[in-house]
Amino acid sequence: MPRHLPLRPLLLALSLAHCATTLAADRAAAATESGGAAEASAAEPTMAVVTVTGSAADDGYTAGRTRSAGKLDLSLRETPQSVSVVTRALMDDFRLNNINDVLATTTGVTVERVETSRTYYTARGFDIINFQYDGVGTPLVFGNIAGNLDTGLYERIDVVRGANGLMSSTGNPSATVNFIRKRPTAETAASASVTLGSWNQRRVEGDASTKLNESGSVTGRAVVIRQESDSYLDRYAPRKTVGYAVVDARLGDATLLTIGHTYETNRGKGVMWGALPLFYTDGSPTDYPVSASTSADWSRWDTVTNSSFAELGHDLGQGWRVQSTLNHITYRSDSALEYVYGTPDKATGDGLFAYPSRYGARQRQTLLDVSVDGKFGLGGRRHDLSFGYSWSKSTLRDESLYGRGIGDPLPGNSAFDGSLPQPLFDAATDGSSYEDRRNTVYAAARFNLADDWKLLTGINSTRAKSSGVSYGTSKVRSASKSTPYVGLVYDIDRHWSAYASHTAIFNPQSETDANGNTLAPVEGKTTEAGLKGAFYNGKLNLSGAVFKTKQDNTAEQADFVGGKTVYRGLNAESQGVEFDLAGELAKGWQASAGVTRLSIHGDQGRIVKTYIPRTTVKLNTTYRVPALPALKVGGTVAWQSAIDTDQGHGIKTTQASYALLGLMARYDIDKHLSLSVNLNNLTDKKYLTSLYWTQSLYGAPRNGSATLTWTW
Repeated sequence: MPRHLPLRPLLLALSLAHCATTLAADRAAAATESGGAAEASAAEPTMAVVTVTGSAADDGYTAGRTRSAGKLDLSLRETPQSVSVVTRALMDDFRLNNINDVLATTTGVTVERVETSRTYYTARGFDIINFQYDGVGTPLVFGNIAGNLDTGLYERIDVVRGANGLMSSTGNPSATVNFIRKRPTAETAASASVTLGSWNQRRVEGDASTKLNESGSVTGRAVVIRQESDSYLDRYAPRKTVGYAVVDARLGDATLLTIGHTYETNRGKGVMWGALPLFYTDGSPTDYPVSASTSADWSRWDTVTNSSFAELGHDLGQGWRVQSTLNHITYRSDSALEYVYGTPDKATGDGLFAYPSRYGARQRQTLLDVSVDGKFGLGGRRHDLSFGYSWSKSTLRDESLYGRGIGDPLPGNSAFDGSLPQPLFDAATDGSSYEDRRNTVYAAARFNLADDWKLLTGINSTRAKSSGVSYGTSKVRSASKSTPYVGLVYDIDRHWSAYASHTAIFNPQSETDANGNTLAPVEGKTTEAGLKGAFYNGKLNLSGAVFKTKQDNTAEQADFVGGKTVYRGLNAESQGVEFDLAGELAKGWQASAGVTRLSIHGDQGRIVKTYIPRTTVKLNTTYRVPALPALKVGGTVAWQSAIDTDQGHGIKTTQASYALLGLMARYDIDKHLSLSVNLNNLTDKKYLTSLYWTQSLYGAPRNGSATLTWTW
């Protein structure tokens, strides 16, 4: 791959942006010709209207404003970073009921589904480990999501690509995923849905919001979800139960208290630990049935998450507000698993071996964030300021109970038929026990330099400290660092803005080098520049960006000396272009689309992370048929370029480029009742879900579902 990227993706992005500008002009002209002055005004908003609009329509594919990129309440156009928003409407239209489905539709994000119950995510060439809830969170302990995290609790999900130095001072320069929780509504509202789908899928979901006292000063909302299914994979049967309750209480004209709790349990039978071998002893690639699984009949993986939060917001007057948030999260995992390793013989199937283990984990996180934001005057202009303090404490206790029979051969087809007897898990024991603490102070300001120039600056100073051990390796680490943030936005006209930004992030690590010294923290930086456009009163947002992201000193295994792994720091850099579009293209026509093209290089310019596709294209679109307004139809396309992984000894596993196609249709039977049908992987494409590891599994074949929804 050439060191420098071709210009074609950027030209495509600019061409599409030009088309959108032309479309906006045509729409405004048509409104003027028909005498629809009000409609023309909506089609061509002034800049003042764009900056104060709260949110897009409830059934839209974009959002009016976000705090996900830097504490300040800004429109997407005013935000000098790449931000994608997955709205409730998009999730409902395409049944994006879990985080994997949501991020698979998001510009620039790859979903690395390495097994049935664990998933990694990447953006701009690096792992995504920062997940937040309403802007509060810390990096994931394991760097992945365990279970099948449901999205029915969220109004929308924001994804900020690149380092996010103000919202996430520690982590990777990949992306930050911010879950925006559902909140009580002023008016009584309720909905219920039933979904039936392929492989005996059953899903029931209810959502109700109402006032809890006569005056309406106390309101509440509750969401309940139950889902069960079999699977296209042999023996796999996941099920989950989700409950969410939240209460808003106005303690006075200026004070709002919010208290909420989430309970989610995922229980999977026949889960895979690891996946399928990808090549035979002769070096040729394996080709198993799509349903192939290395799980045992007794395999299971159960997780339970409880998350409580409390928020207290108070208006101080004169445009100033203080907000405090306290989150407490407990996570519990228990599993009995079979891992299969080795290289099979093509003729006999021999060469695979068993590795049974039982694993349990307990994790607790407590997070506190206190912030103050408002406006101040300087030089005859009004400016925005936000500052605050956050604190977190995370503890992890886990235990591995190794089973008898590790290394036993699995002859013939026995690695895939689930027949391995469940052993006693008393061969050996190991585990982890460590604690992580982080203290952060931050400040961000947006200076109104002129009518068309805005400067965003900020700094985040964090001290991170850990103690304990993990599987015999010390987790002791300590680091302090201040990371800067600067962004500049220029309003070209009432629709378009140009921007540039630079931000940094870091993450302490506990790995040691050959001399026994702890590696310095991982350091990441993102620089990007681009164009953003907003049309139709913010109902359509477009952006095009060029970026360079660098991460230095990531721990990479260098050697194994005296029974101990030693590490060295690995440097990597990605650069590329992105285009993102979301919102209303015309009356009744919604779309969410993105194109990403990148390159990733390590030291001495060598190509690295070849399991990440260099080009991805994603499109989700729906259209309400004018001749039959009760009918909405739509489609989805997700295409990625080829990926590969080096298996050693001259063997390379490759997944060719492929596209996944989907269709949807929704018919409103009356104002309360609707029926939706969704079809996925329409062409029944066979593909590997990931090459993040040297094993993989196949993605789901053609499947579908039907959902009956009642709203009031």
